[in-house]
Amino acid sequence: MPIELIMSLTEYNQKRNFNSTVEPEGEIKKSTSELIFVVQKHAASHLHYDFRLEMDGVLKSWAVPKGPSMNPADKRLAIMVEDHPYTYKDFEGTIPEGNYGAGTVIVWDNGTYTLADYKNAGDLETKLKSDLQKGHLSFILNGKKLKGEFALVKLKKKEENTWLLIKSKDQYAGHKDILLQDKSVISNRIIESLKK
Repeated sequence: MPIELIMSLTEYNQKRNFNSTVEPEGEIKKSTSELIFVVQKHAASHLHYDFRLEMDGVLKSWAVPKGPSMNPADKRLAIMVEDHPYTYKDFEGTIPEGNYGAGTVIVWDNGTYTLADYKNAGDLETKLKSDLQKGHLSFILNGKKLKGEFALVKLKKKEENTWLLIKSKDQYAGHKDILLQDKSVISNRIIESLKK
């Protein structure tokens, strides 16, 4: 296994005490067919949404404070955080007090994704990594809630990890607040019911 893949989950593992959190331990794993994405609603010290794209056997992750939007006029701040293991895609539950990211998590949306301009010429993940390094990813989500084309655009700021998550103008774009659909796509529960 390439050393950079092992290194990509080092920060994730160092931030967690697996004797006291139910989160999955970090290991490299891949989908058998299409690449997956997941959006987790996370009631930590501040409510936010964790947007994750499978890439290279891990979930590249961004914390989106206001959550995703289907309105192209909304440019949502997205803070890139440490890679998460592939098995995190199904994680729901409560991270106990005293642990990194303490709070409750549900799987708000999930599905598959591909690059918006991908024409099957060459390796998809190589193109993804290249676009990520360039600071501009355009992709099509096929989720239960989020559908159509989106972009992640890196901001040219002092902070290395600030991006914007933007919905593209397509047939799925609209002004309705998608966040009102607040149930988990796995357990059909709302985050408040997991807190109890």
